[in-house]
Amino acid sequence: MGRAIVGLALAVVTAGVLLGYGRARAEGPLTRYEFTEPHMGTRVRIVLYAPGAATAGRAAKAAFARVAELNGIMSDYLPSSELMRLCAKAGGPPVPVGPDLFTVLERAQEVARKSDGAFDATVGPVVRLWRRARRTQRLPEPDQLAAARALVGYDKVILDPAAKTVRLTKPGMQLDLGGIAKGYAAQAAIDVLKAQGVTRALVAAGGDIVVSAPPPGAPDWAVAIVPLNDADKPPTLTLHDAAVSTSGDAEQYVEIGGVRYGHIVDPRTGLGLTERFNVTVLARDGTTADAWTKVVAVLGPAKGFKLIEALDGVSARVVRQTPAGLEVVTSQGFPREKRP
Repeated sequence: MGRAIVGLALAVVTAGVLLGYGRARAEGPLTRYEFTEPHMGTRVRIVLYAPGAATAGRAAKAAFARVAELNGIMSDYLPSSELMRLCAKAGGPPVPVGPDLFTVLERAQEVARKSDGAFDATVGPVVRLWRRARRTQRLPEPDQLAAARALVGYDKVILDPAAKTVRLTKPGMQLDLGGIAKGYAAQAAIDVLKAQGVTRALVAAGGDIVVSAPPPGAPDWAVAIVPLNDADKPPTLTLHDAAVSTSGDAEQYVEIGGVRYGHIVDPRTGLGLTERFNVTVLARDGTTADAWTKVVAVLGPAKGFKLIEALDGVSARVVRQTPAGLEVVTSQGFPREKRP
């Protein structure tokens, strides 16, 4: 967010483009509109169907305002954000926070517990070291990495649902919501569009896409996943009232000493992941899809899929570059590959 790490973008092919502009039988004529604005370190794209330009513009403006509001709450680049104000009080008493920040932290803690720390919002001190490593082309010093790792651990975050307070138990802790906030924001934007009377829409925030009802005359939205490389032929996903998120190492990485370190950090080791991979997660909401891509990336498909398959309505696809070639694996419930 701000200049935050951006996941792999998904190429969106809307059914309105594929099928031509349709007309909703009960809704009257609807026209396709598209809007794009920069938010959260990426380009946020909204595609919607509305009865006219005024309705479309008003709805898109409200959705973008909501995304901007959430960036102001959850950014770890803005010193004035609610997240940074909370982190400045780490080691102190419980801090009252607003409903959005509390909800995201509650969801983050849930994923952290279920994944045994493979996802952990307290990874901020380690992430900052790797951001510096990408700028300087030098690995974090061992003593610095050890000090940063000592501040990581989801058990160091105490939430009080009744009082809506958060206590960070150790001074110097730094939360990083880059692995969950864009999915939450995309979902929030869809909710705003619905409140504005726009029920057929798609919101894409980098690698996080959330869709509501499909375009007029179409059964679904069609979303094409960006492949890992030329050998990867991912399926075009068809979905409605759902979310899809893709994370990988194609855009944010650093090569040091012949080793490629991706931007996703394993909170348990403090090290950037070294595999070439894409992880795509399908879920019923953007927050779930966003966070669980990081879990599967860190744990790998063998362990990650066991957790994914225990969740309701969640499935995943992993593409990895191995010495033997491209490896593609999918969890139960993920759409079958469609090869040309």
